[in-house]
Amino acid sequence: MSIVPDFQRGLVFDGTSGLLPAIAQDSTTGRVLMMAWMDEQAWKETLSTGHAVYFSRSRGELWRKGETSGHRQKLKEIRIDCDADAILLKVEQIGAACHEGYASCFFRSVDADGDARTTEQRLVDPEQVYGKKT
Repeated sequence: MSIVPDFQRGLVFDGTSGLLPAIAQDSTTGRVLMMAWMDEQAWKETLSTGHAVYFSRSRGELWRKGETSGHRQKLKEIRIDCDADAILLKVEQIGAACHEGYASCFFRSVDADGDARTTEQRLVDPEQVYGKKT
């Protein structure tokens, strides 16, 4: 196995948006939990804290996963794809990964007609975690 020193310098954060897709996967089961975005600052904070930090495009700021809900993602392993333009975080998920209260953001299944339906049980009521949306 070769070690690439300062590999993060090889990541391409300077694309059109400065963001890279980051996929969170349960480190034990391999289940895909969610997909979010990371900028260079989120990447560095994830490395330094050992917990997943993303960039919220809707708020235009860092999103420290679980800061509000307590549903944190403890980092177990990081992988980078062959082009160094996508990040895979293998995490220990504490609580629901999805802001809608599901274990995974991928809680809907799509049938052959293209219709989506919820196929999983909600773990928590998002209004109790985040409050009512106004």
